[in-house]
Amino acid sequence: MKPKVAFFDFASCEGCQLAVLNCEDILLDLLALVDIVEFREAITGTAPYYDVAFIEGSINREQDAERLRDIRARSAVLVAMGACACIGNVQARSNFIAPAENFKRVYGSEERNQVQSDPEFWPLWAHTRVRAVREVVKVDYELRGCPLVPEEFVHLVKSLVAGTIPRFAAHAVCVECKMHENTCVFDRGDTCMGQITRGGCQAICITNGYRCDGCRGLVPNANMAAHLGLLQSKGLDNREIANRYRLFCSAEPLGRVGRSGHE
Repeated sequence: MKPKVAFFDFASCEGCQLAVLNCEDILLDLLALVDIVEFREAITGTAPYYDVAFIEGSINREQDAERLRDIRARSAVLVAMGACACIGNVQARSNFIAPAENFKRVYGSEERNQVQSDPEFWPLWAHTRVRAVREVVKVDYELRGCPLVPEEFVHLVKSLVAGTIPRFAAHAVCVECKMHENTCVFDRGDTCMGQITRGGCQAICITNGYRCDGCRGLVPNANMAAHLGLLQSKGLDNREIANRYRLFCSAEPLGRVGRSGHE
């Protein structure tokens, strides 16, 4: 029998699931290898057990954590898919603000009054700290990025079906910038997170004229002290540095650097 595969979404834009669906040239080939039993973006159906469960989105409420634990208990392999699931993404910035104050900033007074008076909306008010999936359950593999890289998704599925161990880049984005012969962002007068961000994206943002904002999380053994000093030497103040570190990685050590020294 083909492995049973399922996709689940939590707090996210569901862009990573759309990236999977956009793998049109190879998706039919993958369907010949696996049996997709749950995927809200594409099919209706449920199953009691999964050989591989893909999780998109961060965990924002305790009821989400309970649902995730149930999925983990019924899955042989669990994969965190995308920046929200792997590192908390932009929604984890709310971890630096009290839930009530965060709600006040996001919603107007009319909406706040409705939430406070209507039990149907109380789960929004009872928001807890935003967590990456690995902070709640054991994660077997991570597909990083915002959104994920389709080639890495295909590689993972094929490896799991073949019974081999998938391998992902452990170098910094800077390595891929060199491979693409990009002009360094710092030489263009801007600043970049590429020195401490895990590669695998083929430096797509920098290659297309932007900079790296760190959506793939920390490279192993990142030299945070050196990168902090580099940003300071380029004229960024403490608040700007904290914002850069927290943009995608508030649930990562990147965000904790901002928390401890750059409020």
